[in-house]
Parts: sequence; C-alpha cells; structure tokens
Amino acid sequence: MFFERINSLRHTLAFRLTVWYAAIFVFSASVTFTIFYFAIQSALRQRVDEDLRIQSNEFAATYALQGAEFLKRSAMLQAQAAGERKMFFRLFYPSGVVFSSSNMSYWKDIGIDRLAVEAVLRGARHVYATSDVKPNGPKARLIYTSLGRSIVLQLGYSLENETQTLQTFNRIFTVTMTAMLGLAVAVGWFMARRALSGVATLTRTAQQISESDLDLRVPVHREHDEIDNLAITFNQMLDRIQKLIMGIQQMNDNIAHDLRSPITRIRGLAEVTLTGAANLEDYAHMAANTVEECDRLLSMINTMLTISRTEAGMAREQFAQVNFSAVVGEAFELFQPLAEDKGISLSLEASGGIHLRGDQAMLQRLAANLIDNAVKYTPAGGRVDIALKAMDSKVRLTVSDTGIGISPDDQARIFDRFFRGDQSRSQGGAGLGLSLAQAIAHAHGGEIHLESVPGRGSIFSLHLPAGSSPSKGPIDDPS
Repeated sequence: MFFERINSLRHTLAFRLTVWYAAIFVFSASVTFTIFYFAIQSALRQRVDEDLRIQSNEFAATYALQGAEFLKRSAMLQAQAAGERKMFFRLFYPSGVVFSSSNMSYWKDIGIDRLAVEAVLRGARHVYATSDVKPNGPKARLIYTSLGRSIVLQLGYSLENETQTLQTFNRIFTVTMTAMLGLAVAVGWFMARRALSGVATLTRTAQQISESDLDLRVPVHREHDEIDNLAITFNQMLDRIQKLIMGIQQMNDNIAHDLRSPITRIRGLAEVTLTGAANLEDYAHMAANTVEECDRLLSMINTMLTISRTEAGMAREQFAQVNFSAVVGEAFELFQPLAEDKGISLSLEASGGIHLRGDQAMLQRLAANLIDNAVKYTPAGGRVDIALKAMDSKVRLTVSDTGIGISPDDQARIFDRFFRGDQSRSQGGAGLGLSLAQAIAHAHGGEIHLESVPGRGSIFSLHLPAGSSPSKGPIDDPS
C-alpha cells in the first residue's frame, strides 16, 4: 500500500514541480560552488605567486649587493625559518649544475624545468610552474628567476595549506548543500502542494459535478491569483453549460409540444381523407395541407438550428462591412405593403451611411423579425415607427408600435424560445422570432431591450457596436 502511494505520487504535478525545484537548486548550487571554488583557488594561487615574487626579488637584490656566498647563507636561513617542508631553494648554473640548495630530502622528486630555465635565459623576469612534491601528494608552486647571466634561482613553496583550505571548503559546501537540498525539497513540496491545492479542489468539484450535482461551483478564495482565475473561468463555464442544458431541456419540451399539434393535424387530415374521400380533389387537398404543415415544421426547425448555431458561435469566417442603413431600409420596404393592407402607418427615420461589421443575411433577419413582430401585434389604425441612429460607438435601431403591449410577467420571458404570451396565441408563429433576433444581436456584440405597457404598445431597442470587429464569425442560416 505504501509503495503504491509512492508510485502514485510519482505521477503527480506536485512531485514533478518538486523535482524541478530540486534540479534547479542543485544546478544553481553547483554553478555557485564552481565559481567560488575557482575564485578561491585563484586567490590562493595569486597570493603564493606574490610571496614567491617578493622573496625572489629579495634574493636577487642580496646577490647583486653582497654576492653569491652571502646569498647562499641568507637563502639557507630563510628556508630553515620557513620550515624544510614549507620552502626550498636551488641555485644552479644554466647548464643545470646545482651549486647550492636548502635541505632537499623532502623535495628530491622536484627536478629542474628546462623550458622554464630557457625562458628565464631569454629575458623573462619570472617564470612560474607547478609540480608534484610526491606522487599523489601535495603540490608545490615554483618560481625561476635569473640572478645574472651565470646563476638561476629556483624557489618553491608547498601548497599543502592551500590544498587543505580547498578541501575544507569542499567538505563544508557538501554538508551545507546536502542540508539545503533536503530543505529545498521539503519547501518545494510544500509550496507545490499549496499552489496546486486549488487545482485539487477544482478536480474534486468537477468529479462531484460529473457524478450528480450540476449546481456545485468551485470556491473562489479571492486571492486574485491564477488558481482563482481558473476557478472563476470554470464556474463561468459551468454556468454556461447549465444554461445550455436547461435551454435544451426547455427546447425539447417546447418542441414536443409544438410538433404535436401539426403532426396531429396531418394525421387527422390523412385519416379523414382515407376513410371518407370521394374523389381526387380530397386527396389533393390532403396533400396540399400536408405540404403546408411540413413547410411550417421545416421553417420552425431551421429557425431553431439557426438560433442554436448563432448562440454557439459555430461559424468561423470573418464578418464583413455592412451598410446597416440599407438593411433597415430594405426591411422597411418589405413590410410596407403588409402594413398598408392591415391599415397600419409604418414610418422610417434613418440616418444614411451607417455601417457596422457583421453578417448581412443575419442582420437582415434581425431587422425583419423586429419589424414583423411590431406589425403582427399592432391592430388596424395603429402606428409602427422605425428609427435608426448612430450614437458614439453604438448603432441604435428602435422599433416602436401602438399594439397590444406585453404584460410585465411576460416581458421577462419574451426572448425565450417558443414563448408566446396569452395575447399573442391568436396570431400565427412558433414563438421563435424574438429569440432568433436576440441571438443574432448577441453574436454581433449587441443587445435588445424592451419597454412595453399593456394596451399601449411596445418599444424594442437594438444596440450594436458601430464598426467593431466581433469575436465570432458570421452565422450560417440553414433556411
């Protein structure tokens, strides 16, 4: 059980983040150690080289002022004072023959570097070299200096203390970094789990929602971090999904109700014709009525598909520049004969040259639906006034009528699919016109507002962004 838990943790995001934290820490620490190590090594090396240079300059000055014999005594005293295992010197001729040196029992494995000697003879003031004192033992730092044309000085310092210093640094760094690595892993694990706690809550909520309760929402801690933004976005998505599901359920109920009547009529007419038809005319009448009912059903289904596609934003093409003044003018001309037949005064007040970005066919349906709704529910002798204006960054289309009006209870549902108020049931239609109009308005970044007084009329105000480019493409009209 324990190993299964460990194995499952290995596949978690928190584990991977902790590994990344530890890896980054180890890499950073290694780079830091390397830099410090070479910096300390270089500083120690420069200090030894400086001591060797000063000492060799003193020997050169002694040789120049007091001769070789005094130099040998002085060098011997310096070597004895420093310690036989700490410092040594050799005085030799350019041929390599040594004529004086300190006690070399400890330094016997260090020879004379002919390349260094040749460099000194060619005029180099000081030549440095590094050599092993013993195999696998400490190293020595050497300097070669010319004391005239006939004598070369070889002076060496043991690097044992410097090596011990670097080894101590390595041990301290290793112990410290081991402890810091453990602390980094613990802190990384804690921070990763804390940062991802919101994701765990989101996962649990999603699991509960998928199992039973669509009303659940992810808690938002108001810390304004990425997890909060994710939770807010997730909740908004759930709200939209729930709204769509409720819309689908309501639409299914409405479809079942609205399809039942025409299908019942088709079946009844067919049954009556089959049982009582006397001639071909009765069958022709049945066929004509069946075609009419089918056309009505197809129109309703196409409109529902258009609404669904519009709300879902399924189309992806870019909107084009549309002359909305011309669109409204064409809709006005389309309904003017119908208004005259009903004895309704239809007027248009529109500013010319109003353009916006959108789908022209859908905008035509939007304007036609609003005008059709006003004409349909305005009795003879009434008025329908259409006004189109550009207001700053908005375009406003107002369709006002003196019709039957809409009750306050119905106004809240007037844009729902298949909704038809009590006063409108005597009129034809499936209750989809205003729902389609609102969906088209939303797809274009706009909104439709309603003001209505029962018995006195209604005002539908459409607000659309002027010339703005919406996020969705045009909507295909399946009809």
